[in-house]
Order: sequence, then structure tokens, then C-alpha cells
Amino acid sequence: MDTLIHNIGQLWMVNPGDRAMGGAEMKGLVPMENAWFRVRGEHIVEVGQGDFTEDLNLPIHKVDCEGGLVIPGFCDSHTHIVFADWRPEEFLQKIRGMSYSEIAEQGGGILNSAKKVRYSSHADLVEKAKSRVLECIGYGTSAIEIKSGYGLNVESELKMLRAIAELKSWSPIPIKATLLGAHALPIEYKENRKAYIEMVVKELIPMAASEGLADYFDVFCEQGFFTQQETELMLEAASGFGMRGKIHANELGLTGGVQAGLKYNALSVDHLEHLGEDEIRLLKQGNTQPTLLPSTAFFLKMPYPNGRRLLDENLPVVLATDFNPGSSPSGNPWFVWSLASIFMKFEPVEALAALTLNGAHAMELGGKYGSIWPGKVASFIILPKLKSLSMIPYRFGGGLAYRVFTHGKEWVK
Repeated sequence: MDTLIHNIGQLWMVNPGDRAMGGAEMKGLVPMENAWFRVRGEHIVEVGQGDFTEDLNLPIHKVDCEGGLVIPGFCDSHTHIVFADWRPEEFLQKIRGMSYSEIAEQGGGILNSAKKVRYSSHADLVEKAKSRVLECIGYGTSAIEIKSGYGLNVESELKMLRAIAELKSWSPIPIKATLLGAHALPIEYKENRKAYIEMVVKELIPMAASEGLADYFDVFCEQGFFTQQETELMLEAASGFGMRGKIHANELGLTGGVQAGLKYNALSVDHLEHLGEDEIRLLKQGNTQPTLLPSTAFFLKMPYPNGRRLLDENLPVVLATDFNPGSSPSGNPWFVWSLASIFMKFEPVEALAALTLNGAHAMELGGKYGSIWPGKVASFIILPKLKSLSMIPYRFGGGLAYRVFTHGKEWVK
């Protein structure tokens, strides 16, 4: 039986094209008013305006939106949700004034999570991550990327990737897997960086590729972690196995992550709390999407990325949650939307595009997710009748009631 989603006051992200949107296009989006669309199975088959002319020979299930708003499901292109346990003890250290780098130097941060992953079973990692995936779907997330990076040796990194592979086969939404092969330098390699990088290049990348475990490859190209030259060496190796880059870049300083990402045609460079004119110029010349993670800046009390500048330069900006146990323990895209508007001067419609279609393209899923149009997967969110789209980030943190549909069916939270 078809499903008719009707009596929509404003239908957003209708047919915005088949590529990521630049800032000017994002700002220029307008809704289709008094709209409806028809769903057959998992896909949208028809979109229209005004009264729906019903085919009396075709049974149809109707969903009345009562004049509310409909938006596509969120596409979260940067998360770390396979991990062994939360790190609330570090939260207390932050409250008492310690920085992210100081906690890391004392064996906390990424190394803390790595130790816990190494002692966790595959089954435990999968079960805990399942609950986080379900949490994200409840927020309206319709596609998600998950990174490894808390293993820091071949055995544990592969354990994480195999956990993500099991999640892929189970998940109601698509999952993309990223091998974050160089997230931090483990204690046992503290005096031998070269040996660790050689292990990643000669063992970890080939073994992950042989099992088909990773869609993408990532490096934490940051001060105190991995240099631009080291990042490029590992990207070169990963590209030889068909893994395109998704790089942690410029969270802690101007560390060359953007340059490395653009050199190897990375799908995205993520974080970008620090940006110079050279980085902006390079981003305008390439096909790499800048991805901003404002909830990380919020949680770590860091300067927010200059998202307004990137939008004004007409770049296809992405927003994602960075859901992880240390620097962004939340997978809530509604809160990211509010942070983007409040602290980075995103207009609400710009943030919507960055959280949906552009996020989908940052996972190479833009052909099926991120907008409302025939042929697209019917994953969307119904909101109540609102004065304007601005009400969504204004009621920060997801303060409005909403209904989530994924693959044509309503998701019961």
C-alpha cells in the first residue's frame, strides 16, 4: 500500500539537485507550500502541490501533517560511536580547568578509550553501539558515518571495523565505515613514531582492505598528533587500496590537514576551528567538503569555526555531530543546528542544507538521501505548524515535537 504524506504547510529541500550545495544555493532555498508526496515501499514516487487527486483503484495510507513542516532526515557524516565506555571522569577534569591536550598528556582522551576498547569483546562493542545508532535514529538521523580509531593497533582497529561491519548489516539506516588509522600515538610507540606509521601503512590498511571493512580513511592531522607529511604518507597508502580520505583537520591549529586533504582529493576535511586564507583558497579550488562540528567546540570551550566565512565563499559546508565519548558526547543534530545558528551565524535554511543534503554527499549518499524528490529514499521528519523555519534552532536542542520516518515507515521512539 502506498503512503500519502499530505497537508504539509512547508516541504523543505525539494529537488535541490544532484550535488552538494554551495553557500549561495543553501541560502536561496525556499519551501514548497501546501505540498504532498507519495511513498511506495522505501522510496518517494511523486511530489505535488495543492489537493492530492486520489486514484480510487489504489489503496493508500494517509499521514496528515496538519499544516506542519517536513524536512529530510539528517545525514551525520562524522561520528565515533563504536567505543567501549563513556568518559565522565574527564568531564570533571575539564570542569576543574584541564585542557583537552593536558588530559591527553596524562593518558586520558583517545588513549583512555583505546585502553577500554582493547579489553572489550566484539559483541560488547556491537551491543553498545547499537543503542547509540538507535538513539541517533530517534533524533531523525537517516544515514551515518562511524569511525574506528580507538584501537591504535592492528587487532583492535580491525575489531572496531568488524563491529561497524556488523552494525551495517543490522542497521535500519545506511552506515559508512571509516578507518581512523592514525587517531593518536599509542603508549607503546611513544618513542617510535615511524614504526607506528609503518604499521598503519604496511599492515592495518592492507588488512582492512582485504576484508572490505573501510569505505574511507582518516588521520588526526593535529598539533601533538600527526603532521601533514605523516598524513600524506598514510593517505597515499590508503588511496592505493581505494580508500578516499576524510581528514581531521585544523581543530587545534593550522596543521596542514586541509592541504593534505586537498592534495589527495579527500571527500571532506572536518573540524576547521582554525582557518587561514590559504586553506579557504584551496577549498574553493577543490572538491573537498568542509565539515564543521560545533558541538565539539561547545563541549571543549574552543573557538567556533568560521562557518559564516565558508558559506559566504560559496563552499558546500557540512554540519555533523562528532558523536564520541570525549569531546562531543551527543548525537543530537537539532542541537548542532542551534549551535550553528547561534555561534556561527548560519541562517536556519543554510544549516538545514548542511545537515541533510550536504551531509549525504559527504558520505557519497546524496543520490538517495538528504532531500525530498521522486527516487529518493523516504526518510524524513514531520514537525508541527511553525511560524518559520527559524523556530527550530530558536527552540534549541530539539525543543519541538517531531515524528521520524525512515525508509517509508514511521520510527517509534
